[in-house]
Amino acid sequence: MTSTPKVHHFHIPVMGLAFTIDSPLRVAQYGIDSVISIMDDDLIEKVRGFYCEKFQQPYEAISTKMEDYRAKRITSYLNLLDKLITKKFESLKEDLASNQKNLEAFLQTLPSSSSLREKLETFVAEKKQDFQALKEILNQGMSPGSIDVNIMTKVDKDNFKDSEALPGEYNDAHAALRGFALSTTSSSVVFSAGMNPRLYSYMETFEAFYPRQDGSFQKKIVLKVSDYRSAMVQGQFLAKKGLWVSEYRIESGLNCGGHAFATNGLLMGPILAEFHEKKHELETSAFALFSKALEQKEKQVPSAIPPISITVQGGVGTAAEHAFLIDHYKVDSVGWGSPFLLVPEATSVDKETRDLLCAAKEKDLYLSDISPLGVPFNTIRGTSNDYFKNKRIEENKAGSSCPKKYLALSKAYGQTEGICTASKKFQDRRLEELNDKKSEITLEHYQKEFQTITEKACLCVGLSSSAQLELGIPVKGQKQGVVVCPGPNIAYFSKEVSLRDMMRHIYGGPSVENHENRPHLFVKELQEYLKYFKNEIRLAAEVTPQLEKKWNTFRGNLHSGISYYKNLFSETHYFSSLSDSLNGQLEDLAQQLESIEFRVKMALS
Repeated sequence: MTSTPKVHHFHIPVMGLAFTIDSPLRVAQYGIDSVISIMDDDLIEKVRGFYCEKFQQPYEAISTKMEDYRAKRITSYLNLLDKLITKKFESLKEDLASNQKNLEAFLQTLPSSSSLREKLETFVAEKKQDFQALKEILNQGMSPGSIDVNIMTKVDKDNFKDSEALPGEYNDAHAALRGFALSTTSSSVVFSAGMNPRLYSYMETFEAFYPRQDGSFQKKIVLKVSDYRSAMVQGQFLAKKGLWVSEYRIESGLNCGGHAFATNGLLMGPILAEFHEKKHELETSAFALFSKALEQKEKQVPSAIPPISITVQGGVGTAAEHAFLIDHYKVDSVGWGSPFLLVPEATSVDKETRDLLCAAKEKDLYLSDISPLGVPFNTIRGTSNDYFKNKRIEENKAGSSCPKKYLALSKAYGQTEGICTASKKFQDRRLEELNDKKSEITLEHYQKEFQTITEKACLCVGLSSSAQLELGIPVKGQKQGVVVCPGPNIAYFSKEVSLRDMMRHIYGGPSVENHENRPHLFVKELQEYLKYFKNEIRLAAEVTPQLEKKWNTFRGNLHSGISYYKNLFSETHYFSSLSDSLNGQLEDLAQQLESIEFRVKMALS
């Protein structure tokens, strides 16, 4: 089965629970792939109802009292998007084929290397008036963007009915996977936050993940990874089950939005180089295991190794960076996340939050401890969530009412059903324990512990409210405000941007990024890692042999990364006009690393 080639080599990654909740409906007709989080079925059901009414589609509410309601809500929403996007795509082609002005504007949003652009430019230049010929060019050279979904593997809470635990397939991530697998979409599931063997094994039960007779897949598997070793381990684990990973999506450990899964000092450049060098090994080692597993299951074995894409995201902000990643490392697509938060046509962000993002400076963006998952979380100061959270703390009412409980994963206090560390119930218990020992500890210690307990934010509501506010869907219950999770890169974008202008920016047209002192993608990530490493040393209460080993690995990888970049900047033509400046920045950062190493030696002595 031959598929229409992708028009674009950028994609919009998942952002929060809601910022990309309807992005496919906004951008897929232009051939742009985007990713929806399917962890919040409550939000999904509300958005489905909104769009059914807007587009006059039949709607029957799926109540929480219904059997398997979580999966059914997800399936129904994805099916609705699939149907609506097909209609919007056909309408776009009709419009482009009949409106010369719109066709010429559309051409400006395509990459210069696109064969579709070349054919359309030739058609326009020859001033043809053949409607059917133009329609045929569009039919052959363009397809809708993919309705991809994201499942955060850690968010796989057990669920209960009448205090009895339900079978594992009703866990949150399991139900989300089932909802996706049973939908009509031909798209991908992106797994993030590491390996979940039980969830991965559950995929074996769905025929949609196995190859069809022609070797293609209805449902593809994408793994978000931070290094090559992780890709190899997870890819082979799945291959042994007859499941093929169609894409490895490399994300910067720290120069990204949302949860930040820092590597042990491994930097993006060296990681990409390893993937580029060893891609064939990744393919062949997995295919041998994949073929054997399919034979054992008496399923069709593809005659050739199915394609594997390598993509990258995290901190990209200029057309030059985008082009370099495509050309030098041969990645198939580059993810543009945070900048699209400023594109109302592409993402669902309320005006107050978008204004906050437009005004953001480097100092306003920070790696926080607000996530109940206990994973560092990139966010911004001054959100409405900060306001409501601090107001409750001042009124001695710290904590959230926890209406959704997706992150109720802690088993503290003998909680069979789990409890969220951002909840009032949890924080009340922790603060009571802290107050009981108040007379035994210093004021500084008390304040530090108090801050640690109360800084956790209700991400379930905070990360979903923005879309509801933007779409006009009421946000009920206790006021939580909005949590927004941009990467550090948002500091270099300062205004709302149209979808057309952002696409032109990506492909080398007029720039919408307006900061002369913006550090290069690789330099910025290195800065974030040095800051992170310094903070890890500062917070260490006790230096154990394990911690010493970790620090040695971390600084060794940073040294290797700096050496790699020195060679890259000096020897690659792309950096010829920038090499002196970039190598000077690297020298400064190398000195910072030496200063950090001195702190390590002091901590170890």
